[in-house]
Amino acid sequence: MSAIPSVDLKDFVSEDPKRKEKFVKEIGAAFEDIGFVALSGHFLSDELVDNLYDEIKKFFNLPQDVKDNYEIEGIGGQRGYTSFGKEHAKGKKEGDLKEFWHFGQYVENNPALEAQYPDNVTVEELPNFNSVGKETYKMLEKTAKYVLRALALHLGLEETYFDDYIKNGNSILRPIHYPPITEEPKNAVRAAAHGDINLITLLMGAHGKGLQVKDHQGNWVDAIAKPDQLMINVGDMLSRLSNNKLKSTIHQVVNPPKELWGTSRYSIPFFMHPVSDMPLNCLENCIDEEHPKAFEDITAGEYLHERLIELGLIKK
Repeated sequence: MSAIPSVDLKDFVSEDPKRKEKFVKEIGAAFEDIGFVALSGHFLSDELVDNLYDEIKKFFNLPQDVKDNYEIEGIGGQRGYTSFGKEHAKGKKEGDLKEFWHFGQYVENNPALEAQYPDNVTVEELPNFNSVGKETYKMLEKTAKYVLRALALHLGLEETYFDDYIKNGNSILRPIHYPPITEEPKNAVRAAAHGDINLITLLMGAHGKGLQVKDHQGNWVDAIAKPDQLMINVGDMLSRLSNNKLKSTIHQVVNPPKELWGTSRYSIPFFMHPVSDMPLNCLENCIDEEHPKAFEDITAGEYLHERLIELGLIKK
C-alpha cells in the first residue's frame, strides 16, 4: 500500500475559500512530512494521456540507429534523446537502466531566453509525436503553476510569488522507457536513489509498483498513484528556497521481480524549473533560531549547472 497522501487540485481552483484553504493545508503538510503527494483534478485529459503513451511507445520502438540520430551532442541531454545507461545518480558510477527523451520550454515573447535554451528536436518518423508532447508539456506546466501558488500561500508568500519565475522557465518533460531486463544487473537499478534538482516534479505513470520514497525513519515506502492521479514531489531547489521546510525526498525506481523482467516500464516526469536567474536564497520567514540558514545563496541556473556535472550529463 502507498502511504503517500492524496489531494485534489479542484479544491484549490474552486471559488470556495474553505476548499482552497483545505488544499493548501493538506499539500503543505504532505510536503513538510514525506515530500510527496498524489494529485487528482489536474489539467490532463484521458485522451491526451493515451495519445502521449501511444507516441512515446512508438518512438522507443524505433530502431536504435534511428533513435541515435536524435541524440544531440554538446547540450547535456537537455533536448532530444538520451540513450540507455547514459545517466547515473549523484555518487553512482553505474548508469541507470533507462533511455529517455526531453521536451523543453516553448518560449513566448522572450527572444533572449529563446536564444539561451536549446531548440526542441522534431522526430521526422512520427508526425504527431511533437504536437502531443507540446500539449502535454503545457497542461503539466499549468498544473504545476497552481500547485506552486498553493505552496506560496503555505510559505506565507504572495500567491503569485512563483508565477514570473516559472514563466518561460527551464522546465523539462521527460518520457522514460525502462526496457525489459535481459540479464542480472550489476549494481544497477532502473533509477538509483536520488533527489530531484528542480522546484517540483509532476510524474505520470506511477500506477504500478516500482517507485519508492524514503521516509524520515529511513524506510522505503511504495509510491503508487491511482490511474487519474499525478505523483508530485518537492525538488532540491524548493527545499533550498524554503530552508528545508519543504522536504526534497530521496526516491528510486527499483527493478521488478524476476518474473516481470521481460516487461517494459514507462514513466513521464515533468520537472518544473524556474528561469535561471531566480534566486534560491533561503526565504527569511523560513529561518529562525531552531532552523538556521542551511544553504549558501545561489541562483537556479548556477545550481542546475552544478548538478548536471554531478549527474555526468555535462563535463566540467
